[in-house]
Amino acid sequence: MVTKTSKTGIIVAKTGNEAMAESMRQIAPDVVAAYPITPATEVVQIFSQFVADGIVPTEYVAVESEHSAMSACIGSCAAGARTMTGTSSQGLALMWEMLYIAAGLRLPIVMAEVNRALSAPINIHGDQSDTMGARDAGWIQIYSENSQEAYDNMIQAVRIAEKALLPTMVTTDGFIISHCLEVVETAPDAEVKAFVGEYKPARYLLDIKKPFTLGAIDLQDYYFEHRWQLAEAMRNASSIILDVAKDFKAKFGREYGLYEKYKMDDAEVALVIIGSAAGTAKVVIDELRAKGVKAGLIKIRVFRPFPAKELANDLAKVKAIAVMDRSDACAGSYAPLFNEVTAALYTNLTANLPKAVNYVYGLGGRDITLEHFNDVFSRLQGIAKGDKIGEPLTYINVRI
Repeated sequence: MVTKTSKTGIIVAKTGNEAMAESMRQIAPDVVAAYPITPATEVVQIFSQFVADGIVPTEYVAVESEHSAMSACIGSCAAGARTMTGTSSQGLALMWEMLYIAAGLRLPIVMAEVNRALSAPINIHGDQSDTMGARDAGWIQIYSENSQEAYDNMIQAVRIAEKALLPTMVTTDGFIISHCLEVVETAPDAEVKAFVGEYKPARYLLDIKKPFTLGAIDLQDYYFEHRWQLAEAMRNASSIILDVAKDFKAKFGREYGLYEKYKMDDAEVALVIIGSAAGTAKVVIDELRAKGVKAGLIKIRVFRPFPAKELANDLAKVKAIAVMDRSDACAGSYAPLFNEVTAALYTNLTANLPKAVNYVYGLGGRDITLEHFNDVFSRLQGIAKGDKIGEPLTYINVRI
């Protein structure tokens, strides 16, 4: 049975792409500039139909590439317009140069990003290589497990970006969430509009009464200070994200944090994971709990800014953890999430460091199953009892 968290909520069936497009319709940004790419095409395709039908007053800019899309977003946001876009994979990679510029200019652009593998070889299915490659570009990164979270995160992202003055991307796993139909609780248009509020930038280029320069050359005399300010803004964004989540819960009844803890209160073995695979892992955890195994999970929602201190505190009593990466570092020390988690543990815990192993899974959209998660937990139970870790990095379900 589906239950609502809000008296005014509306239960509908939507794919992840439809949920993101619906939230954008309700937000009704001033400008959307985008170029279609699988599997994110539907997000802007559906939204462009809203524009064509006169349902939203948005200026939709159809550009010739994703690089141009982000360039147009930078221009419109700098001019004072609430601005959104959407992309995936190679499209995000083509934006690379402009991602850094958007962040460096402190422009609160919101992006619907559908996670997809990077070529080559050519692959259109979901893994998180694209956004992990952009993890240090100065964008807040919010990940979604399902269509409901995608809808909710897009709405929250507008307030987060505009309060933090940082561009923000909200992600879903390609095809797994973007194209699969799920039950979603949406809110009435008026409530969403009231929650995001009116966009009133403190300064913008078209305000001729208060002119200023944006994007001037910045050499060794000030560049360092401005990059430090960007990093400091990202660090301070954690409290903004939590404040917005608190308001969102009060209004719509659904609770969010920097990450979700699932049966972690007494967990002895645990996973740390991002995205849709968390749902599969929760099924295994429930089965293990029924057998007396103290298994748990932490699902990272906000990867940037990374919640290092909070995460270390919640993992301090766990004996063994498996960090699950849906991307690879191509012979870096380990995969991206594992590096973040172990750095957080090492720098924030003085004793009782949990033993940690790294798994790379699901590249190019390959399935991860209940059996795979059972195997991971079986290994963790052995490690918790004193087994040697052996090779910390394991690739799941790959033919070698």
